[in-house]
Amino acid sequence: MKILDACCGGKMFWYEKALPFVTFQDIRAGVKEYSGGRKIRIEPNHVGDVTSMDFADGAFDVVIFDPPHMIRAGKTSWLNIKYGKLPEEWESWITKAFAECFRVLRSNGILVFKWNSAQIPFAKVVKLSPYRPILGDKRASTKWTIFVKMEMLIKNNSQE
Repeated sequence: MKILDACCGGKMFWYEKALPFVTFQDIRAGVKEYSGGRKIRIEPNHVGDVTSMDFADGAFDVVIFDPPHMIRAGKTSWLNIKYGKLPEEWESWITKAFAECFRVLRSNGILVFKWNSAQIPFAKVVKLSPYRPILGDKRASTKWTIFVKMEMLIKNNSQE
Protein backbone atom coordinates (compact mmCIF):
# COMPACT_ATOMS: atom_id res chain seq x y z
CA MET A 1 0.00 0.00 0.00
CA LYS A 2 1.34 3.40 -1.00
CA ILE A 3 -0.50 6.57 0.00
CA LEU A 4 0.19 10.15 -1.07
CA ASP A 5 -1.08 13.15 0.86
CA ALA A 6 -0.53 15.64 -1.95
CA CYS A 7 -1.01 18.85 0.11
CA CYS A 8 -0.29 17.66 3.65
CA GLY A 9 0.15 21.01 5.40
CA GLY A 10 0.31 20.37 9.15
CA LYS A 11 -1.11 16.82 8.81
CA MET A 12 -3.98 17.97 11.01
CA PHE A 13 -6.43 15.14 10.31
CA TRP A 14 -3.82 12.35 10.50
CA TYR A 15 -3.71 10.20 13.64
CA GLU A 16 -0.41 8.61 12.50
CA LYS A 17 1.94 11.24 11.11
CA ALA A 18 5.01 9.11 10.31
CA LEU A 19 3.94 5.99 8.45
CA PRO A 20 6.55 4.43 6.13
CA PHE A 21 4.00 3.79 3.36
CA VAL A 22 2.70 7.40 3.29
CA THR A 23 4.36 10.17 1.33
CA PHE A 24 3.48 13.53 2.84
CA GLN A 25 3.97 16.23 0.21
CA ASP A 26 3.60 19.98 0.47
CA ILE A 27 5.07 22.93 -1.38
CA ARG A 28 5.82 24.52 2.00
CA ALA A 29 8.08 23.31 4.80
CA GLY A 30 9.10 24.60 8.20
CA VAL A 31 7.54 26.08 11.31
CA LYS A 32 5.15 28.92 10.60
CA GLU A 33 4.04 31.33 13.31
CA TYR A 34 0.71 33.10 13.32
CA SER A 35 -1.30 35.28 15.74
CA GLY A 36 -0.77 34.91 19.46
CA GLY A 37 2.56 33.15 19.01
CA ARG A 38 0.84 29.96 17.83
CA LYS A 39 2.82 27.79 15.46
CA ILE A 40 2.14 25.16 12.85
CA ARG A 41 4.72 22.61 11.76
CA ILE A 42 4.65 21.80 8.07
CA GLU A 43 6.93 18.80 7.78
CA PRO A 44 6.45 16.97 4.51
CA ASN A 45 8.81 14.11 3.72
CA HIS A 46 8.64 15.27 0.09
CA VAL A 47 8.58 18.93 -0.96
CA GLY A 48 6.70 19.32 -4.21
CA ASP A 49 4.00 21.13 -6.16
CA VAL A 50 0.66 19.30 -6.48
CA THR A 51 0.19 20.79 -9.97
CA SER A 52 3.47 19.31 -11.25
CA MET A 53 4.53 16.27 -9.22
CA ASP A 54 7.70 14.30 -9.83
CA PHE A 55 6.20 10.87 -9.12
CA ALA A 56 5.71 8.15 -11.74
CA ASP A 57 2.32 7.53 -13.30
CA GLY A 58 0.26 5.17 -11.14
CA ALA A 59 2.72 5.26 -8.24
CA PHE A 60 0.08 5.37 -5.45
CA ASP A 61 -2.88 3.24 -4.36
CA VAL A 62 -4.55 6.13 -2.52
CA VAL A 63 -4.16 9.89 -2.97
CA ILE A 64 -5.40 12.41 -0.41
CA PHE A 65 -6.12 15.81 -1.96
CA ASP A 66 -6.86 18.56 0.58
CA PRO A 67 -5.86 21.76 -1.21
CA PRO A 68 -6.08 25.31 0.14
CA HIS A 69 -9.71 26.45 0.10
CA MET A 70 -9.33 30.22 0.36
CA ILE A 71 -9.06 32.83 -2.36
CA ARG A 72 -9.36 35.70 0.13
CA ALA A 73 -6.95 35.61 3.07
CA GLY A 74 -4.39 38.18 4.16
CA LYS A 75 -0.74 37.35 3.56
CA THR A 76 -0.03 37.17 7.30
CA SER A 77 -3.48 35.92 8.39
CA TRP A 78 -3.68 32.66 10.36
CA LEU A 79 -5.87 31.16 7.60
CA ASN A 80 -3.19 31.77 4.98
CA ILE A 81 -0.31 30.67 7.22
CA LYS A 82 -2.07 27.55 8.47
CA TYR A 83 -3.84 26.39 5.31
CA GLY A 84 -2.34 28.28 2.39
CA LYS A 85 -4.20 30.30 -0.21
CA LEU A 86 -5.29 29.53 -3.75
CA PRO A 87 -3.82 31.55 -6.61
CA GLU A 88 -6.01 34.08 -8.45
CA GLU A 89 -6.38 31.60 -11.32
CA TRP A 90 -7.69 29.00 -8.86
CA GLU A 91 -9.83 27.12 -11.41
CA SER A 92 -6.88 26.27 -13.67
CA TRP A 93 -4.78 25.46 -10.57
CA ILE A 94 -7.40 23.03 -9.20
CA THR A 95 -7.85 21.48 -12.67
CA LYS A 96 -4.09 20.86 -12.96
CA ALA A 97 -3.89 19.54 -9.39
CA PHE A 98 -6.77 17.10 -9.94
CA ALA A 99 -5.15 15.90 -13.18
CA GLU A 100 -1.82 15.33 -11.41
CA CYS A 101 -3.44 13.53 -8.48
CA PHE A 102 -5.19 11.15 -10.88
CA ARG A 103 -2.01 10.74 -12.96
CA VAL A 104 -0.02 9.45 -9.98
CA LEU A 105 -2.95 7.29 -8.80
CA ARG A 106 -3.00 3.70 -10.06
CA SER A 107 -5.97 2.38 -12.05
CA ASN A 108 -8.82 1.50 -9.68
CA GLY A 109 -7.09 3.58 -6.97
CA ILE A 110 -8.94 5.84 -4.57
CA LEU A 111 -8.72 9.61 -4.35
CA VAL A 112 -9.99 11.21 -1.13
CA PHE A 113 -10.86 14.87 -1.65
CA LYS A 114 -11.54 17.36 1.15
CA TRP A 115 -13.07 20.77 0.48
CA ASN A 116 -14.46 23.60 2.58
CA SER A 117 -17.12 25.72 0.84
CA ALA A 118 -16.67 28.92 2.87
CA GLN A 119 -15.46 30.94 -0.14
CA ILE A 120 -15.89 28.69 -3.19
CA PRO A 121 -18.86 26.33 -3.53
CA PHE A 122 -18.07 22.62 -3.68
CA ALA A 123 -20.09 22.24 -6.90
CA LYS A 124 -17.77 24.69 -8.71
CA VAL A 125 -14.69 22.78 -7.59
CA VAL A 126 -15.79 19.17 -8.04
CA LYS A 127 -16.73 19.84 -11.67
CA LEU A 128 -13.01 20.47 -12.34
CA SER A 129 -12.17 16.82 -11.66
CA PRO A 130 -11.82 14.57 -14.71
CA TYR A 131 -13.70 11.82 -12.78
CA ARG A 132 -17.11 11.76 -11.14
CA PRO A 133 -17.15 11.21 -7.37
CA ILE A 134 -18.79 8.03 -6.07
CA LEU A 135 -19.68 9.06 -2.51
CA GLY A 136 -19.23 11.77 0.06
CA ASP A 137 -20.77 14.15 2.52
CA LYS A 138 -23.52 16.12 0.80
CA ARG A 139 -24.53 18.47 3.61
CA ALA A 140 -21.61 19.84 5.62
CA SER A 141 -19.63 22.92 4.62
CA THR A 142 -16.46 20.79 4.79
CA LYS A 143 -16.96 17.83 2.48
CA TRP A 144 -15.06 14.56 2.23
CA THR A 145 -15.54 12.99 -1.20
CA ILE A 146 -14.30 9.70 -2.67
CA PHE A 147 -13.32 9.18 -6.30
CA VAL A 148 -12.20 5.91 -7.92
CA LYS A 149 -9.92 6.05 -10.95
CA MET A 150 -11.98 3.85 -13.27
CA GLU A 151 -12.67 4.39 -16.93
CA MET A 152 -16.43 4.14 -16.40
CA LEU A 153 -16.22 7.19 -14.08
CA ILE A 154 -14.34 9.48 -16.49
CA LYS A 155 -16.65 12.39 -17.18
CA ASN A 156 -16.19 12.18 -20.98
CA ASN A 157 -17.26 8.52 -20.99
CA SER A 158 -20.52 8.85 -19.10
CA GLN A 159 -23.65 10.85 -18.52
CA GLU A 160 -23.06 13.82 -16.21
